Amino acid sequence: MTWDTDIVIAGGGLNGPALALALAQGGFRVTVVDTRPAPDRAEAGFDGRAYALAIASTRLLTAIGVWGAVADKAQPILEIKASDGRAGEGAAPFFLHFDHAEIEDGPMGHLLEDRFLYAAFLQAMQAAPGVTLLSGETVVAQEVSPTGVSVTLASGKVLTAGLLVGCDGRGSGVASRAGIKRVGWGYGQTALVTAIAHERDHGGVAQQFFMPSGPLAILPLKGGHHSSIVWSEDAETAAAIQALPDDQYLEALRPRFGDFLGEISLAGARFTYPLSLSLAERFVAPRVALVGDAAHGVHPIAGQGLNLGLRDVAALAEVLILARRRGEEPGSPVALEEYQRWRRFDATALALGMDTVNRIFSTDNPILRLGRDLGMGIVGAMPGLRRGFIRQAAGLTGELPKLLTGRPI
Repeated sequence: MTWDTDIVIAGGGLNGPALALALAQGGFRVTVVDTRPAPDRAEAGFDGRAYALAIASTRLLTAIGVWGAVADKAQPILEIKASDGRAGEGAAPFFLHFDHAEIEDGPMGHLLEDRFLYAAFLQAMQAAPGVTLLSGETVVAQEVSPTGVSVTLASGKVLTAGLLVGCDGRGSGVASRAGIKRVGWGYGQTALVTAIAHERDHGGVAQQFFMPSGPLAILPLKGGHHSSIVWSEDAETAAAIQALPDDQYLEALRPRFGDFLGEISLAGARFTYPLSLSLAERFVAPRVALVGDAAHGVHPIAGQGLNLGLRDVAALAEVLILARRRGEEPGSPVALEEYQRWRRFDATALALGMDTVNRIFSTDNPILRLGRDLGMGIVGAMPGLRRGFIRQAAGLTGELPKLLTGRPI
């Protein structure tokens, strides 16, 4: 077939560029359509937004040629501590403690700021043969035919391709235009996100403190004295806290944060976003595939959103590249169904698992509190079970695509 490009990717956040680079390595011509102008993020200053990248995700980034540009800016996660309690009262006696020394694969993951990761993707895309980036453009229409898909951009430009991939988030226009419906629900919670400077060195320890109103994640950043926080509260309380001036915002945070890192101060911009679960009923349609939040928007309780998206990237890249070697075109129904079989169950199971954990921990019911505290104590006392949790959090379990093991396709 004669197309303008083999594959159009709608969405240039993080999953879109990762997929483009992986597909280009397999010989595809790929066009990434990004709504935002590239310099808006590539030249951004410190704001504290960061991602917890599992071991498997860093292996994928290595395989597509991105990790080398950011490795020295990433903070290794050496330990994870999870505890239960109430603001101002400290943690319950039973808690979970995961140490990277219990597995042979190195740190359990890395914390990396958004600004560094996106800039590395942008640089890699600009250098990659076969990748075209259209910044400041939006896909506004798509039409599928037996021979391909026609994609119309807001500027009026029309692209023809063999496949359209939606990496355009929870409100995916690609999915809705393809007739793919979504199921999901809101949590009545809002995440407050910012960066904190603290007196003591965090030591590479990620903290998760479960409170009745929602969890507080304290994520260590490079340098030892800064952490990114994701702080969940009921929507009304979160709105009131976000409206406070900085000094009062800190006063609200301190009893929840505790004093284990000494004095704290705000070090980045303040953001909020509502929390919900959103799952696409299908991950594929004729000439269409969904990746990342366009397929599954999950609760950030375990920091797995980007890792889940990169699993999609690795699986879709593998099935498409192998299909190409068999002589099939990128919109092959067989390849798309294989992608859906590979990813839909895993993504849905993880999303519902995080939903369950959030519901169990975001309550002050004394019976549930006792049960979850005892459960954490039991897991913490069983090395084999504990190692299993560590390997799962590191993305090392299940049927892994080659890129997640660091191998080329």
